[in-house]
Amino acid sequence: MNLDIEFVRAQFPGLESPWVLFDNAGGSVPAGAVIDRVTRYMRSRGVQLGASYSLSSAAEADVRAGEAAAALLLGASTQETIVSHSTTAGLGILAAGIGPTLTEGDEIVVTNLDHAANIGCWLRMAAHHGLVVREWKIRPDTARLETDDLAALLGPKTRLVAFTQCANVVGELIDVRRVADVIRDNRKDTIVVADGVAYAPHRHVDVEAMGVDVYATSLYKVYGPHLSAIYGRASLLREAQGQNHWFIADDRIPYKMQPGNVTHELTAGLTGITDYLDAVAAHHDIRQPATRARHAAVFERFAAQEATLCARMLEGLLSHDAVSVVGPHDPSPAIRVPTIAFTVKDRHASEIPPLFDAHHIGLRYGDFYAPGAIDALGLAERGGVVRASLVHYNTLDEVDRFLSVLREVL
Repeated sequence: MNLDIEFVRAQFPGLESPWVLFDNAGGSVPAGAVIDRVTRYMRSRGVQLGASYSLSSAAEADVRAGEAAAALLLGASTQETIVSHSTTAGLGILAAGIGPTLTEGDEIVVTNLDHAANIGCWLRMAAHHGLVVREWKIRPDTARLETDDLAALLGPKTRLVAFTQCANVVGELIDVRRVADVIRDNRKDTIVVADGVAYAPHRHVDVEAMGVDVYATSLYKVYGPHLSAIYGRASLLREAQGQNHWFIADDRIPYKMQPGNVTHELTAGLTGITDYLDAVAAHHDIRQPATRARHAAVFERFAAQEATLCARMLEGLLSHDAVSVVGPHDPSPAIRVPTIAFTVKDRHASEIPPLFDAHHIGLRYGDFYAPGAIDALGLAERGGVVRASLVHYNTLDEVDRFLSVLREVL
């Protein structure tokens, strides 16, 4: 299941720079097909939507096609897919709509592992509507969420549980379906919210198979423009209070959750993500008749490439006496993605990335908007972790270059 890495890299103009890009969990470079579609829209479709003249109709068709591409990536319908400016914005808007459907004294569960986007909005909702907040905490010795700990928090008043599918700090995967089943065994109508931002760049997403009610992705981390796609189960979105203009009908989903509408040119560019996946499928002679089946096969090749990269990276980091890897040491694609966090003995995390800057290797340090996890791991005073985050377009040569510099500077 080899991936033609030369073909893949040729699809990303941003990879023509001299930099090794190991900051992909913060945002991948966009595929060339995305750039082309955004550029075409801005050159030839810069008009308002909804008019009778043909140019407006063409612009609307491009925007609607982009929304359909986002839905396709999630395995959802367009009515259930909210394209938004960011995951933080999209979940914040959705939480504001869900809040009025809950009752004072209801309980919600959030984690201390998640990115703040999947915590802060629910805490604000709870404060506004008199809800009780319970916290599903990681075990500091493993940086892991355990379902036994969650089960102890659930009760007859639990109305929403929000958690991550992949820890953006340490790259460990969580079995969303298993968590959803644990929640539903307690109460069938509990709203299950999964943050898939750190998962979607690496694996094929299927929201129905996961059994979730809400699922969040940041498409600028999935080789697209700076937008997010939030899945919301249709029945949940219909019941939620609209956040758009007051005259937008309650059955106008997802539009009632898109104040100001979508960003036209960026939404039109979303089709470029599926163009890229289609190009990889065609190049590798992947012939499944259904588009999502082809895309799933493409992501299997991505995962295999990433597992090879991850194994080389972990081997090099773990062999260094001064380095400690935070999170799983197993590179298996069933266990983790190649988002790898580490600390360096007797060094503040902020000291490490600049050592690589002069070698044109881009990585980052900090809490990555997951301060609860960093606090729980006892790493706040050390500046958090250093994070090297790879995706399928990275290469073994780049990993070896990184490890060579690591040995030189530490």
